[in-house]
This record gives sequence, structure tokens and C-alpha cells, in this order.
Amino acid sequence: MNEMFSIAGKVAVITGAGGVLGGSMSRHFVSQGAKVAVLDIRQEQLDSRVKELEALGGDVMGFNCNVLDIEAIERTAEAVLERFGKVDILLNIAGGNMPGATLEPDQPFFKMGIEFWDKVTDLNINGTVYPSYVFSRVMAEQGSGCIINISSMAAYSAITRVPGYSVAKTGISSFTQWLAAEMALKFGDKIRVNALAPGFFIGDQNRRVLINPDGSLTERSRKVLAKTPMKRFGDINELNGTVQFLCSDAASFITGAVIPVDGGFSCFSGV
Repeated sequence: MNEMFSIAGKVAVITGAGGVLGGSMSRHFVSQGAKVAVLDIRQEQLDSRVKELEALGGDVMGFNCNVLDIEAIERTAEAVLERFGKVDILLNIAGGNMPGATLEPDQPFFKMGIEFWDKVTDLNINGTVYPSYVFSRVMAEQGSGCIINISSMAAYSAITRVPGYSVAKTGISSFTQWLAAEMALKFGDKIRVNALAPGFFIGDQNRRVLINPDGSLTERSRKVLAKTPMKRFGDINELNGTVQFLCSDAASFITGAVIPVDGGFSCFSGV
């Protein structure tokens, strides 16, 4: 492999690693020779992920850690530093939508339980801000590091039925730009902050609204594909190359970017 794109030997902290996206990125980073600390609040998924990554030959640590608990994140950071001595990469993968925060097709916004708004905005915004708050300090002290956040197509233009998720992901895009400037201005050009804006990938969180029980596409899916020039959903593994690039020396002059990986969804008017 070209050393410019290598992440071998780097230490990566990955939140939400028990999920589909976090799992895909964890496996990829292990396959590329990175040392990985995986975080999740769900013990069963965490244990399963650690075993999987160790079976792949990974140098792995697992932490049952709530990304909305600053003290728990700080304890995790201390443990990672004690074993690995540094943190090169933070992947803020924890987040996503939840059923109560997704409106039914004929449900008005004001009929949504406001508690679901609070939960989805808290998880996505603070679930990104809190780990960044802790690990940006680590990176400032060591003089280098890379943070990757997860935005969304919902931050580009309105997507119906997901109000809290849309606002949260727009906030993550803004926070990514703000923190990128903050870290570069105060701590130099070796600390970078970027984000991915994934297009449409079928996963556990959105399967119900994209795929009918009989396996056929829902009306919502057909609308998505009509606005996607590539005319297909993404494979979750298609995000890994962009993340690796952003974490490697090949992206040394890229910070504050929110990069769509979307099959052209964000660039196409549909006409």
C-alpha cells in the first residue's frame, strides 16, 4: 500500500462500534493495521464486536461507555492512553434515528412525542460533541490527531418525517466546521476535523421505512432512488475508503470538510 494512505499503527477510538456502521469501520481499521478501541453502551454487542475483531488479529480494547457521560469518556480516554500511549483518530459513529422520532406518513410534527425529539438530538449532537470534547484535549496535548463525524443527506436539504435527526445532523456539520477551525487556529495544522455525509444505506434503523415486509421497495425508497444518479443504495463498506483517506497523511490539508458519499444524491435535482 502507498504509505501516504496508510493508517497502520495508528490508534483509533470508535464510538457506536456495536452497530452496523461502527462495526464495518472497526473491521476495516483492524484490517489496515490500526489499533482500535471500540465503544458501545450495549454490552452484548460490544462483547461480540471485540471477539470478532480479535479473531481478525486486531489489537483491540472494548469499553462499555455512554457517549453522553463525560466522566465515562474521560475514564475511557485514560485507559486507552495507558495501553496505547496515544490517540490518533476519533470516529464519532454513535448516533442515528429512532422509531418514535420518525413521523408516520400522515402524522404531523406537532403530534410527535417531544421526548423523542430530545432523545434523538441529544444522542446525535451531544453524542458527537462530548467525545470530541474529551479527545480533542488529548490531541491538543500530543500535537496531532484526526476526528471524523457523521453528518447526513438530511443536512443538505429537507427530508420528510425525520425532524429531530435532520436538525441534529445539520448541527454536526456546523460543529465539524467550527471545531476544525478551532483546533487548527489554536493547536496547529496537525489536528484535523472532518465529516462524512452518507447517502442512503439500508440498515437496522431505516429498514422499516425503505423495505416492505415482502422485501419490495417502499414508496420512500423509490423516491430516494429517483434522486440518486447511481440508481442504487450504498453498501455500508463503501464508506470505509473515504474515512481511511481522511485519517491518512494523504488528507493532510483537508479540514472542516463534510464529504458526501451518496451516489450523487446531493448533487442531483431529480430532473
